Amino acid sequence: MLEKFKQTADFIKNIIKETPDFAIVLGSGLGKLKDEVEAIHVLDYKKIPNFPQTTVAGHGGKLIYGILEGKKVLMMSGRFHYYEGHSIETVTFPFRVFHLLGIKNLIVSNASGGVNPNFRVADIMLINDHINMIPEHPLRGRNYDELGPRFVDMSEPYNREMLRIAEDVAQSADIKVHSGVYVALQGPTFETPAEYGMVRAIGGDAVGMSTVPEVIVAKHQGMDVFGISIITDLGGPEISFNVSHEEVLAAANKAMPSVIKIVKGVVKNYH
Repeated sequence: MLEKFKQTADFIKNIIKETPDFAIVLGSGLGKLKDEVEAIHVLDYKKIPNFPQTTVAGHGGKLIYGILEGKKVLMMSGRFHYYEGHSIETVTFPFRVFHLLGIKNLIVSNASGGVNPNFRVADIMLINDHINMIPEHPLRGRNYDELGPRFVDMSEPYNREMLRIAEDVAQSADIKVHSGVYVALQGPTFETPAEYGMVRAIGGDAVGMSTVPEVIVAKHQGMDVFGISIITDLGGPEISFNVSHEEVLAAANKAMPSVIKIVKGVVKNYH
């Protein structure tokens, strides 16, 4: 796999010729952030050697290199999920490549279900910690010492300085944000009322089907990570209403302008 990581990284390097300051992952319904980037190169996943393919509506399939707030960024428009049938190694493949490109900073975004009773649909949550409940761990198996250590310190999975910047940006723009714990489940079903209750009971504020494997791999490589969730539905033992992927995308779109402001602020103000 290490050779595949290097082959893909070399292919991208030969095109963009520079080291991006940030990698940014555009999750469900968050694709409009790409319109804020002054694009220099747009690479179709299908044309990148060894790169996986996305199968989910609301997820694009392009790697976009360009300028955002004066910084060089490499954006993933469309991510890969364990529930699609990908191995966890495939899900995290792009993040190995980002490291080999020399990228030090990662921003991840997602749509998630809220279990904190203070949350409302279309609220924004800054991820300050996570709980991994996806059954396959991305670091299980052989460790690549060239990429990171066998045992990884996870005492600060989400960079505190980035969180502080995001809170300052939100406050100055009068955007209401929460901070909380994101729980990753396998999916692809939305959670039952009892499962939402379990997430709340174990200390989660929001639940989704992505992000955590990518963050674990990023931390393995020593990257600084910022994570942001849009609360697209609510659940718990006392709440039982229908939810669809279309409703999730609609809620994500409603929160989009505020998410864009926060992400741009982090990119601009983080070293």
